Amino acid sequence: MQIESITLVRHGMTKWADEGKHTSDTDIGLTSAGRADAEALWTAFENQGHFDGIYSSPLIRAHHTAILAGFAHPQLHDDLMEWRYGRYEGKTSQEIHKENPEWSIFRCGGPEGESPAEVTKRCDRLLHDWDTKGHKHVLCFAHGHILRALATRWLGLDLRFGDHLHLDPGSISRLAWEHDTPALHLWNYCPRYTHIGPGQSAQ
Repeated sequence: MQIESITLVRHGMTKWADEGKHTSDTDIGLTSAGRADAEALWTAFENQGHFDGIYSSPLIRAHHTAILAGFAHPQLHDDLMEWRYGRYEGKTSQEIHKENPEWSIFRCGGPEGESPAEVTKRCDRLLHDWDTKGHKHVLCFAHGHILRALATRWLGLDLRFGDHLHLDPGSISRLAWEHDTPALHLWNYCPRYTHIGPGQSAQ
């Protein structure tokens, strides 16, 4: 694989995210707090070097986050859309667990939406596509569950590992290498809430 790093950015806060509702292809925008999350990303990327592939989910909450973070023209990629929850769209985890106490998106998928196998194929297709294009350093703006799934596939693990990864709105994570082994170099760094002292960086 030619890719040296993939930087993952989860979009800023939305009304549904704030209420704990699962949001896939319902195309809702950022709240004022979400816009502040996105604007705070700008300082983290100010001196971060060159990305030769910049992508965003086409959904407005991710695309708007990219623009506010200083990337006005990301390439929109359908495979970066959120995991489709099907019947669970707009429901909270508490509501879902009343129907299925053992439910986890990474183990069960979304009924009438996407299965873990389908999302695995989507993530593997993204990684293959970026590698085929010869990208070294990819930046992508997307959504919580698809980014956790993408990180899991970068590590070569079954999607069930995604249950162990937490990702906040307006966060930055980075996938790279530990020698020849795929690794997490940075996870869930939130510029809006994390102070960086003199001589330190978001890396």
